[in-house]
Amino acid sequence: MHALRKWLLAGLLVIVPVAITLAVLRWIIDTLDQTLLILPRAWHPDEVFGIHIPGFGVLLTLAILLIVGAITSNFVGKKLVNVGDRIVSRIPVVRSIYSSVKQVSDTLFSPSGNAFRTAVLVQWPRPDVWTIGFVTGSPGGDVTNYLRGDDFVSVYVPTTPNPTGGYFVMLRKSDCIELKMSVDEALKYVVSMGVVAPRISP
Repeated sequence: MHALRKWLLAGLLVIVPVAITLAVLRWIIDTLDQTLLILPRAWHPDEVFGIHIPGFGVLLTLAILLIVGAITSNFVGKKLVNVGDRIVSRIPVVRSIYSSVKQVSDTLFSPSGNAFRTAVLVQWPRPDVWTIGFVTGSPGGDVTNYLRGDDFVSVYVPTTPNPTGGYFVMLRKSDCIELKMSVDEALKYVVSMGVVAPRISP
């Protein structure tokens, strides 16, 4: 029985990551295949070739991203984007949603952006309980008028195992311990609930 249990666990350790990875990839492909809905029905691969081609939507999505990126990378394209931003900013309700999403996407995807700068160790949610956070910048605006004394930093404390949810806090620099690990390593550590320990730098 001990050997059977050992083999079962070994099989699970191999099969489960592969199965989950394939399931996620299938979900991504199926979602991106919805891009085909923007094409006329006569242009769908099912109609042209007579068979369903999985992943064709992925290629179409990549093509659209490359074309839009090429257009908006030049002077004229940037002007058009700015005009579009001004138009959207005049539409009630829509402007608040669009501006928030645009700020987040600019931070995450812009080559000059840097969403997570440093991994730090902080006491959260109470003293003597520690977790990993990520420095996202410094407090700004009217907030700085109420933060006296030591320098403060903006810190994002992610939840586990889903780091897309979390808490935004402003802490004193002296209360944050900068970790000698990359942001990627720290994220893996958080997502794995501490199972995947980061490498120790020499």
